Amino acid sequence: MLLPEEIHLIDYLHGGFPLSERPYAEVGVALGMDEAAVIDSLHSLLERGYLTRFGPLFQIERAGGQFVLAALQAPEDRFEEVTALVNALPEVAHNYRREHALNMWFVVGAESPQAAAEAIAHIEADTGLKVYAFPKEKEFFVELRLPLGNAATDGGAHGTV
Repeated sequence: MLLPEEIHLIDYLHGGFPLSERPYAEVGVALGMDEAAVIDSLHSLLERGYLTRFGPLFQIERAGGQFVLAALQAPEDRFEEVTALVNALPEVAHNYRREHALNMWFVVGAESPQAAAEAIAHIEADTGLKVYAFPKEKEFFVELRLPLGNAATDGGAHGTV
């Protein structure tokens, strides 16, 4: 169960993270917490699964890299095996089961388009399954706020097509 101060922290950080020498201390001041309490709360939220990731979003293409949304059709009797093979690659993130003929969707993030293609080829070789790749074509910004607490907040979320 989330504690009220954890809800407030998540809501506050949803809109941005300070770029400063001591950002956790800055967040703490804004929320009436000390720096260690902010860091401890974030670690606890990650360990308990309320947060799956805490970190920046990068426009990887500006650094020469590539994000690719990918999907495959994993046979039900091999789903866990295929999941383990796909997730073993460091380039893979956000692996989700879907109710669809293509029942496994994941994101490949690599330092170059060639490295992304190699990761996808590696998955195909390891699993024996065809990977359908949908490289990111356009970055967009959606003003989306999903507050957990009672107070409304403002900010946005990034997405890709």
